[in-house]
Amino acid sequence: MPMAIVRVVEGVLDDERKQELLKKVTDALVEVEGQGDEAFRRYGWVILEEVPSGMSGVGGHGLTPDDVRGLVAATPSN
Repeated sequence: MPMAIVRVVEGVLDDERKQELLKKVTDALVEVEGQGDEAFRRYGWVILEEVPSGMSGVGGHGLTPDDVRGLVAATPSN
């Protein structure tokens, strides 16, 4: 049984975005590990864990939802 664990900073994603993330990670599991077989979908687990603000960090700085949003806004689009 495949399992993917995704951790995000609490407060960054609303419920709609969380559901979108769960679906897209499941889609990736089906495509890669299930080799595209839709029957594989029912066996894929995706766990979304929310990490409290400031309890994860980059470069020694605890990330808040505003920090994450700032990083996303500063990332050049392709």
